[in-house]
Amino acid sequence: MSFDKKVTFYKKWKYLFPAMILPAVIYVLWDIYFTANGVWGFNEAYITGIKIINLPIEEVLFFFIVPYCCVFIYECICCYFPNWKDNKRGDTVLKCLALALAIAGVIFYDRHYTCWTFLLTAFFIAVIYTFRQYFILFNTRLFLISYSVILVPFLIVNGFLTAMPIVMYNNEENLGVRIYTIPFEDIFYGMLLVLMNIVIYEKLKNSNTG
Repeated sequence: MSFDKKVTFYKKWKYLFPAMILPAVIYVLWDIYFTANGVWGFNEAYITGIKIINLPIEEVLFFFIVPYCCVFIYECICCYFPNWKDNKRGDTVLKCLALALAIAGVIFYDRHYTCWTFLLTAFFIAVIYTFRQYFILFNTRLFLISYSVILVPFLIVNGFLTAMPIVMYNNEENLGVRIYTIPFEDIFYGMLLVLMNIVIYEKLKNSNTG
């Protein structure tokens, strides 16, 4: 589908692949730290055993394959709904979300997964609006619509990973609130990953064309 004539996603790989690097590095380091400290772990029965430090190679590849698919969904929505450009509501939602996450992150400071995920997501959203002049072409409305679409396959796949279980979470480090078997924090862990990739991707793409 990357070669679909309307989206022509393959022509944008030169912006996408560099955009993936920084988020992947941040998430791999984050994952290494959390795995080492028992915030989560991986069931050896379901992985190849090939690891980078303490991370299964499958987990490392997750930070490249998932963003590729998610940015593709975002591009499809941008191409098929080009008139959805009103950022006002999207900006309001993101700002309110950042505030709520920042407050919750501080309240649950003793739960590593909750605190880190909420505060880092709030921080990155704050960075976007603090330096909005550099990310002026980032469309918050299209991002939120795209992420709503992305959540459907995300929750299905994550449901399998946590139900089997392949990924195992330490409930002392999260809220203990589950969507089926998925920790509530996963929604924002995924949101931050996708948001970082899309914001950097849009910046590279528009800097090149503009």
